[in-house]
Amino acid sequence: MTFAHYMEAWLYGEEGYYRRFRPIGKEGDFYTAVSTSPFFGAAIAQELCRRIGEGTIPRDAALVEIGAHQGYLMADMIQWLYTCDPTLLESMRFILVERQPQVQAAQRDYFAERFGDAVRLEQVRGLEALDLPYAFFVANEIFDAFPCELYIDGKQAYVEGEAILWQDADPRLIEHARRYGMQKGEIATGYEAFAARIRQAAHTLDFVTFDYGDRYARNDFSIRVYAGHEVYPLFDEELKLAEHFGKSDITYDVNFGHVIDAFGAEGISLEKYAKQANALIAFGIIDLLEQYAQQATQAQYLHHADKIKTLLAPNIMGERFKMLWLKG
Repeated sequence: MTFAHYMEAWLYGEEGYYRRFRPIGKEGDFYTAVSTSPFFGAAIAQELCRRIGEGTIPRDAALVEIGAHQGYLMADMIQWLYTCDPTLLESMRFILVERQPQVQAAQRDYFAERFGDAVRLEQVRGLEALDLPYAFFVANEIFDAFPCELYIDGKQAYVEGEAILWQDADPRLIEHARRYGMQKGEIATGYEAFAARIRQAAHTLDFVTFDYGDRYARNDFSIRVYAGHEVYPLFDEELKLAEHFGKSDITYDVNFGHVIDAFGAEGISLEKYAKQANALIAFGIIDLLEQYAQQATQAQYLHHADKIKTLLAPNIMGERFKMLWLKG
């Protein structure tokens, strides 16, 4: 089978990695910005609140998160929106898009524990269930979880048993590689279809996402397996695919240029592309920390300051992760 079909089965098949609830953070296979600090979500909410205040985003906006896991990011954003303007909890809609029933149940439990019945949480299994006047979409680390084909000099990867074999590439992959100046690397599948579903889900929208990668193709393979916070390059001779299939995460660096083009074809244009550190600072994350310091103990302040440093430090997440803001 092609590598994209193999990766689809690895992540989303009957025994797929994402078919059941997986912990993120210390107890899981990897960390995300969301699991690192609640100030990540608060900073995005601060920018959303600012734009609502200036009138460029409606007060009755639907906040829609895709790939929310347990719902930490949405919950952190709601918490800050309430601090910013409590009436927004009445005027806005809060929607999680999640197709796995087990994960949906974990989200409901988490929101009930955190907010009781103060927040009206909506859940849908797919974007096709939405037809919104306006939506503010937020997604953290979803584009690296789309299946991808592996490509090198006119060849694409197939998987037979434990072996990765190379055969003549589909002409569409060759054309994609030519367009993005690629000799080798990952070519994501599904970005175009996903952008089309986003376009159909809301008449007007903002779409904000954070992920690791670059705006241009790297011309190298980044695909890797995460297991217990250890990283294994896919082409490591000691890596046994069968031992990790469906049990560990598999991911790669995002070509944001491809994402921008896929959304652009649907009339959703680039508003801003920035390093994560620059984006969060522009959203006011340092100001939020200073406000927190006024009411927190020294120990609490230092704890959160250290976590925010992880989000912003160039050698950790600050430069490797990027923010993409699209508008349509």
